[in-house]
Amino acid sequence: MSNTFSQIHIQIVFAVKHRQSLIASEWEERLYQYISGTIRGMEQKMLAVNGVKDHIHLLIGMRPTACLSDIVREVKKRSTEMINANHLTKCHFQWQEGYGAFSYSKSCLPNVVNYISNQKEHHKIKTFKEEYTQLLKDFEISYKDEYLFDWME
Repeated sequence: MSNTFSQIHIQIVFAVKHRQSLIASEWEERLYQYISGTIRGMEQKMLAVNGVKDHIHLLIGMRPTACLSDIVREVKKRSTEMINANHLTKCHFQWQEGYGAFSYSKSCLPNVVNYISNQKEHHKIKTFKEEYTQLLKDFEISYKDEYLFDWME
């Protein structure tokens, strides 16, 4: 797209179906590399990826011609296929429906990258539900509890 200039930075958060703790430390880096390659293959820019056993965070630089829901759908689809084809879990792996998407200015990126990079430490203090609902509140996104992820308590 000539003469189009943009700076779109989006943090994407999504969970394993039923928030099962299926992402094992033995293969999580492989998953993150695969997702990073998927993002790059879609001509987007991967800025950070990390997570814990039941969910992940991505920070991407998005082209203005891209559709966020298409990006998330492809990342979930392709990573699910990779996990299941390589038998990385004992059961059938699936991502939960839905996702969170939060936009940031360039000046915020170092803090967001740091936040994503430190997910394991962060979740020693705060649950995913606490983290996710706090993000929704911080970004002033209205929500109803019954439409949030299918939480396993």
